[in-house]
Amino acid sequence: MPKIKPKRTDKPLSPDLLRKMHAYWRAANYLSVGQIYLYDNPLLKEPLKLEHVKPRLLGHWGTTPGLNFIYVHLNRVIQQYDLSMIYVTGPGHGGPALVANTYLEGTYSEVYPNVSQDEAGMKKLFTQFSFPGGIPSHVAPETPGSINEGGELGYALSHAYGAAFDNPDLLVACVVGDGEAETGPMATSWHSNKFLNPVHDGAVLPILHLNGYKIAGPTLLARIPHEELDALFRGYGYTPYFVEGNDPEKMHQLMAAALDTVIDEIKRIQHDARSNGFSERPRWPMIILRSPKGWTGPESVDGQPIEDTFRSHQVPVAALATKPRHLKILEKWMKSYRPEELFDDHGKLMAELSELAPKWERRMGANPHANGGLLLHDLKMPDFRDYAIAIPRPGDVKAEATRVQGQFIRDVLKLNAEARNFRVFSPDETESNRWGAVFDVTNRCSTAEIFPGDEHVAPDGRVMEVLSEHQCQGWLEGYLLTGRHGFFSSYEAFIHIVDSMFNQHAKWLDVTRDIPWRRPIASLNYLLSSHVWRQDHNGFSHQDPGFIDIVVNKKAEVIRVYFPPDANTLLVVTDHCLRSHNDVNVIVAGKQLELQWLDMDAAIKHCTTGLGIWEWASNDEDGDPDVVMACCGDVPTLETLAAVKILHQHLPELKIRVINIVNLMTLQPPSEHPHGISDKDFDILFTRDKPIIFAYHGYPWLIHRLTYRRTNHAQLHVRGYKENGTTTTPFDMAVLNDLDRYHLVGDVIDRVPSLGSRAAYLKQFLRDRLLDHRVYIEKHGEDMPEIRHWKWSE
Repeated sequence: MPKIKPKRTDKPLSPDLLRKMHAYWRAANYLSVGQIYLYDNPLLKEPLKLEHVKPRLLGHWGTTPGLNFIYVHLNRVIQQYDLSMIYVTGPGHGGPALVANTYLEGTYSEVYPNVSQDEAGMKKLFTQFSFPGGIPSHVAPETPGSINEGGELGYALSHAYGAAFDNPDLLVACVVGDGEAETGPMATSWHSNKFLNPVHDGAVLPILHLNGYKIAGPTLLARIPHEELDALFRGYGYTPYFVEGNDPEKMHQLMAAALDTVIDEIKRIQHDARSNGFSERPRWPMIILRSPKGWTGPESVDGQPIEDTFRSHQVPVAALATKPRHLKILEKWMKSYRPEELFDDHGKLMAELSELAPKWERRMGANPHANGGLLLHDLKMPDFRDYAIAIPRPGDVKAEATRVQGQFIRDVLKLNAEARNFRVFSPDETESNRWGAVFDVTNRCSTAEIFPGDEHVAPDGRVMEVLSEHQCQGWLEGYLLTGRHGFFSSYEAFIHIVDSMFNQHAKWLDVTRDIPWRRPIASLNYLLSSHVWRQDHNGFSHQDPGFIDIVVNKKAEVIRVYFPPDANTLLVVTDHCLRSHNDVNVIVAGKQLELQWLDMDAAIKHCTTGLGIWEWASNDEDGDPDVVMACCGDVPTLETLAAVKILHQHLPELKIRVINIVNLMTLQPPSEHPHGISDKDFDILFTRDKPIIFAYHGYPWLIHRLTYRRTNHAQLHVRGYKENGTTTTPFDMAVLNDLDRYHLVGDVIDRVPSLGSRAAYLKQFLRDRLLDHRVYIEKHGEDMPEIRHWKWSE
């Protein structure tokens, strides 16, 4: 790779190029203002009238001119240095800028042919913005070149680094707004440079855009002294280059010089590492751009300053229907960009300006990395059957389900090592969640200093560990959105930290299903382990299964939730999830040594249907059951089977049907979820009138919510987590929440009318066992032997 020399001049732009770039910037600004305001008269060929203006003015102007300024300068370096670049915008409400620039470069009209590059197309471009039947006001899936939403405040830089991992020829320009820079996730994401390996990764160019204000007040980083700001980012490990001012001509030259310097520095870092191998973490460059908020907009309105104040954040000139002079201000503002010099009589960008945009896939709106499905290749997959646990009889052997899964994940990493399209993400919990086998074939990634005593740490590691769920999620999203695959393992209670990030990604996937030019990407896969029922040692703070409730709120077409009860079912589910596209797959599985139930053939059949009768645990083959015992989750399955065994021993005449649910969404009707089973099949399985005792992993009301339309819902009684937790024994966690075998047997007695007084002695036995349990654990600090050593087969 040749070394590129920077231009050592204060004015790298020739007068002609400066004139053209400034005109291109004016064109982008003009189109941005037009999107916010205009319904008609897009080229202002006639005096602006109220009927030319939208009745509702929605959008954000303040950050937009800065985004436009950056875009035109990135276009120049793309052309000059033949770069593959995408543009990640943290100030997501700068949507008008991304739409305007992708329209100017031609990408927008290619994906939306009805928005043509002429006057009629410009009218549609303006009208559709923040308009019913149109497009959102922020950066969104509908925006070509985008991989993040306007609502995702704080995650732009982690998305950018995720996009750069394993993309050696990609440069990701990431604009960080100074409001966004106040968020916790963004503060941590600056440390992503400690994970970027210049040998096989691309590069990220952070551009901190300081325009001074949020919606109604100043921002932190815009008000600290220059020396402090410089020291802050040098402390993060960057070399900051400052571009500051408000004079357009000077700012163009300053920005061009800074970009020439940082592109040269990035290329030097990559050339050295790729020629000589990785030696030490490089100090990557970044740009700090300080420009006025609402730059080039009205200086004042009604005596109130607008430009360079918080008042320019959204719609600087409002109330046009009641204040006619505001219409004149708007017209003067738009005409200040001199549209007649930018667009011809037909509304097409002047030819000398259109030449400034890169061509074909070099355009940032058309770069295939921003439409990752175009680059997606399926993983090479090992045969999950090769990892099967031998099950001579149900409940006869024990295994750690996620440890077995980890061996499968290890070989997925191994088979795809050359393709470099699969990574594992975890907040310091890979080993804890029993995926330690992955370290047989790779390491934890770190380009920071490595000490001799460190284990499994290397600059080229493919396990991404940082004690921030936000960064793991952000990296993984960026990785997936640019055409790769990954898996995120976390403690169940702390996955809540990324609730908002999950929400945004699920919404993104939902919207893209209706955008033909967006290609499907690999699914976002979660493993939630160290779950609520086996956090007895960590206590109440670590006990929360509520992420599932958040997930189920999202569109059915997107979300999938699985509760494999043992290692073999976990293998089947994992294989399926890694092959799927455009879903969010949540797998909840325990890591502790637990009894195993299904051999591989049975596991495949069970997971294929998503739920089913476990005949070997049931005794109702010759007629209707007296009670249905349903279970979902590994511990609920264990306690249900233990309860069934007690019932078989004490009430052998009782007809019991045991149903296990792997795919939670099968409980919904098919009208609500594509995996839902029909009402007829639900009635056949769960009966129309018999009691159902349902042991569920999470909060009980979710099962009621999923099944409330079913015929037999009135007979459904759900046990689950009731927010009763502490530091105690594993079995006591179940007892505290009434999910244990003794409470489940009691529920059967209470809800099967035919039992009556026949079960009185059994009721007393249950009470005695619960009292014995309490006495024993408080004396010995562990569960009773009959609990610890219980087996179905004995």
